[in-house]
Amino acid sequence: MSATPDAAPRPPRPSLGPGSPFQCLFDESPDAGSSLTEELAAVYGAPWRLPAPSARPYVYSNFVVSRDGRVSFAEPGHMSGVDVAGFDLHDKWLMALLRSRADAILMGDNTLRIEPDHIWTAEFLWPDDAEAFRAQRRAEGRLPRPLQVFLSLEGDLDVRAAAVFADEAAHVVVATTEAGAARARTLAAPAARVDVLALGREAVDVGELLGRLGADYGVSTVLCEGGPRAYGSVIAARCLDDEFLTLSPTVIGSAPDRPRPSLVEGVAFPADAHPRSRPLSLHRGGEMLYLRSRYAFP
Repeated sequence: MSATPDAAPRPPRPSLGPGSPFQCLFDESPDAGSSLTEELAAVYGAPWRLPAPSARPYVYSNFVVSRDGRVSFAEPGHMSGVDVAGFDLHDKWLMALLRSRADAILMGDNTLRIEPDHIWTAEFLWPDDAEAFRAQRRAEGRLPRPLQVFLSLEGDLDVRAAAVFADEAAHVVVATTEAGAARARTLAAPAARVDVLALGREAVDVGELLGRLGADYGVSTVLCEGGPRAYGSVIAARCLDDEFLTLSPTVIGSAPDRPRPSLVEGVAFPADAHPRSRPLSLHRGGEMLYLRSRYAFP
């Protein structure tokens, strides 16, 4: 009897990351909390230690801006930040990395309309490194998937068109106004668990939302992914800690008949009492620069 041939060896797993590691140009972070796992830190080029816990969750953001400070072409089929980034792989991988440390991901409802097929998890963006991202979550004691949190003044989410509401593993929180909550509670999600929070009469109280996420859901880290008005409301509430900003070489421009949004919209700060940020680190990947800054408020 001839011997049974061995099964063909599996091809080696490709290394983590977008093809080449990030180049760390400087890192002056003062934090001493938990860090990235060794294999993720090797790709990012720094440990990215979290700051010490405070009374509310640590809030960090992730955006890509054009050379002239715009965040979207605002044209049908070209509404999201991937067009600004030119579908850059380093930018996409870093977005997944940032999601891997979030207990909750915060967005405005327009982001849901722009990307109805999206699921806001690390593995959705970068499935090849899903196990490494899951290991990061396990190391920090996080749930397998982050809460999907949507700010919505009117509570008019199209649950039938959005993939996240058809995902049995998704837990969605809709943060809205009193009138918006009445509308949102009439919407029946196909599969996801959905909680509706009424957090204000005219606008959503972002500070109260973060307090509820911490107290009721055990959230210690929140990643804000936009859009510009949702981001403006977080900054106006003085609730942003760190900003991760991808600096793209793309130039977009703006004109009266073709307006393009900037990073912060819907709020204007006075000249004598405006927030500031200071750089903590700068990385490079290909043609992109990746800046991390810490916010301070007057």
